Amino acid sequence: MRRHERLLQTLLRGRSDANIRWADLRALLLHLGFSERVRGSHPLFDKEGVVEIVNLQSRVGHVKPYQVRQIRKLILQYNLGRDD
Repeated sequence: MRRHERLLQTLLRGRSDANIRWADLRALLLHLGFSERVRGSHPLFDKEGVVEIVNLQSRVGHVKPYQVRQIRKLILQYNLGRDD
């Protein structure tokens, strides 16, 4: 199982939202086709066909739990990562 698939499964389970590493989630978003741009101190991720813009903030190397929940909701809503 590839690293992105493991992270996607972990993210979708929702049991460890506070333990998702920022660099890993960034890599997953890029793998799912999001493009990254930096505005100020926080990277913004967007994808064609996805209305919402994702803003990731690092908290001691990890993503804030509420942002993990937002990304989970987007992945489920737009059925991302199912066709890889």
